[in-house]
This record gives sequence, structure tokens and C-alpha cells, in this order.
Amino acid sequence: MRLPGRLSAAIEVLADMEARKRPVSEALKAWGLNNRFAGSGDRAGIGNMVYDVLRRRASHAWAMGSDDPRALVLSVAVREWGETPEGLNAAFEGDNFAPAPITAEEATRLTAHDPLAGAPDAVKADIPDWAGPSLAYLGDWVAEGRAMTERPPVDLRVNTLKATSDKVRKALSRFTPADTFAANGLRMFAGGKDARTPNVQSDEGYIKGWFEVQDLGSQAVATLAGARPGEQVLDLCAGGGGKTLAMAADMGNKGQIFAYDSDRSRLAPIYDRLKRNGVRNVQVRAPEPGALDDLAGKIDRVLIDAPCTGTGTWRRRPDTKWKLSSEQIATRLGEQAALLVEGATYVKAGGHLVYVTCSLLADENRNQIERFLAEHADFKAVSGEGLWNEAFGEAVGTPYFGPEGGVTLTPHRTGTDGFYVCVMRRG
Repeated sequence: MRLPGRLSAAIEVLADMEARKRPVSEALKAWGLNNRFAGSGDRAGIGNMVYDVLRRRASHAWAMGSDDPRALVLSVAVREWGETPEGLNAAFEGDNFAPAPITAEEATRLTAHDPLAGAPDAVKADIPDWAGPSLAYLGDWVAEGRAMTERPPVDLRVNTLKATSDKVRKALSRFTPADTFAANGLRMFAGGKDARTPNVQSDEGYIKGWFEVQDLGSQAVATLAGARPGEQVLDLCAGGGGKTLAMAADMGNKGQIFAYDSDRSRLAPIYDRLKRNGVRNVQVRAPEPGALDDLAGKIDRVLIDAPCTGTGTWRRRPDTKWKLSSEQIATRLGEQAALLVEGATYVKAGGHLVYVTCSLLADENRNQIERFLAEHADFKAVSGEGLWNEAFGEAVGTPYFGPEGGVTLTPHRTGTDGFYVCVMRRG
């Protein structure tokens, strides 16, 4: 497919999302199934265009005076992909799959010198109107929002149970992986326009368990959780096991991790991942009545990777940015508060409770911790800044260190997805 056809396809996918109210991944998959002539390069290009639209939907809509899929796609093609109205119209001519020619009014908007003149800060930040005040504690929340509109990199965590960073770097040399501030992290930066994302999961090294795909922020909070060899650890919301695997490697397969999740379907992938990674110190506990009763008051470290709004992952899942409702937030807040209370019951004296979210909202993070600590005098927060400096050094990034003891990572501050972690010790 040529560019005109890809633009038309992106417009079609966005219109389908709007009409059917379905996630971007489902809409792209449906388009691919209905248009099997499209090659992998075509699908990558169309997907990139759709995601670029969703990441900066507000600012492109403001610039074009319309949030119609056509207007948004044309705006991305010109402002982000470097096309021109004249060049696009020349390409559209005689192409049966091309959009309609660009009008004079569209061309004027596409070439405006200051397309965001007079725009509210939320539009400049490309976040929902309500989100600005919720991010204000971070400082320059417009810059925070704009950082979440960038294409994310592909981050890897080297599995030290099976490989070394040098071994993985050599195996993936064709992708030129770069080092990160995490000792066992590697990063492949995103390309522009229709660049394909490296398919590392088909690589021999991945199949052999040498590495896992895991955002650098997720790696960092797993490190800050502080699991040590020989400890008894409970991963209370283990899901697919990403942080379970990271902690198992940090523990050198020594000690015991109990991996639990209340949802069987979320927990299902962990079994194959444990085997592939060579992990031997994890016991999976299925969600049965009384499944964790024997652990009460006996655990050195309880990790709560709490269900949350996912606002920290907006650069990877930009469609969710525009759908989040106050009802969804309220539901998550209730779940998080309950998990903190439950998790505390498993922590032994002198043990640690570790609370993690992939959210940037204060209500889900520092406010939850402040409320919990006020109601549980036997727990005290460990200095997040101290933990960070010990793990990564003072010169690495500029996370936000909250007064309650938490650490907040963001795309703007640390070049990672947005994550929050707070470690609390039981007296």
C-alpha cells in the first residue's frame, strides 16, 4: 500500500473505533482481518498513524477545528510525519484508495504558524480537562502530559537466571539496544513515521528465557520493592507475573515467592513464563477460598501491584486516556484501599508492605498511602528518595519524591511509563 491508502485505512479504523466504541487494538485487528492484502509493513504504518492520532487527539483537533478522523489523520501526516498539503494532494491524484483531496480550508489549518494559539493548557498537554489538577503535584503538568504523547520505546529486562546483559545485547545487536539506568535493562528506541516495533518476542533469546519485555519503570519499582534472597514474599496481585519474575531473579531463586491473583485469567500466563525463565522459587496460589490463610503474619515482603486507572501508561494505551470516567476511578480507589488492608495482614513484624500502581493520580497513590498510614500506626513509610539513591544513584533521573515516602516515575522525569511505589515497614 502507498501512503494515500494507509491514510484512508487509518481514517477507517478511527471511525470504526468511534462507531463501535471498541479499543484501538480490536479495531486494528478487525481491519487487518478484513483487508488481508495488507502486508506487515502496511499494518505497522496504519497502526502508527492511528496511535499517533490518539496520543495527541486534543491538540490536533484544536488545530484543525474538528475531531473528525479525517481531520486528525491529515494533521498527523503533516505535523508529525513531515508531509505537505501539496505533496499529499499530488499523491492522492489518481489513487483509487486515497482520501478526498485536501481543501483550501484544511490546507490553511494544516500550515498555520501557531496551530495551538489560544488553546487551553489541557489541549497543549493532550490530556482530558479534568486531569491537569490531578497532575499538578508533579510540577509542570503540561510538560508531563506532552511527554505522554511520545512513542514509547521497547524495554527489556535481562533475566539474570539465564543470561547476561552482554549476551542479550549481542543476540539483539541488529536492533542496537542501549543501556538504561536499571542494571539489567536494555532499551530500543521508537522510530518515526511507519517504523516497525522490533519483534523481539520471536527472537531465540526470548524463547529461551534470556529476557522479558518490561517497561523500565516497571523494572525500577520491582527493584525498589527490595526482595532479597531467602525471603518469603507474597505477590498479592501477580497477574501475568512480570514483577514476580523480576523479584525471583533479584532473589537468585532463593527463598519463596507466593504468586496470587484474584482473577484466574490474569494469572494464567504465569505458568509458562516461570518455566521459560527458569524460575524455581515461585509457588502459584490459585484464587480459592482460604488460599492465603496460612501466610497471615508470616511474610517478609508483600507486594501489592494494585489495579489502577493506568494513567501512567497513556503513551502505550492512548485510547484509554479519553475514556476514563469518575466512576472507574472510584471503583479502583475502593479496590486499592481494600488490598492495602488485606496485604497488611500477611506482613510479619519487621516486614515490608510495598504498594505499586501504574497511575499518576494522587488519589490512587499518595492519598491512599496517607490514609492507610493514618489508620495503621504499626506501619511507617521508608524514604523513597533513600531507596532510589541506593538502587540507582542520585544522578539518575528526577523522580518525584512525595512527602508520604513514595516515588513517582513519569515519562517526563525518568523516561519511563508512569509508576508509583511506596515501601512501608511494619514495626
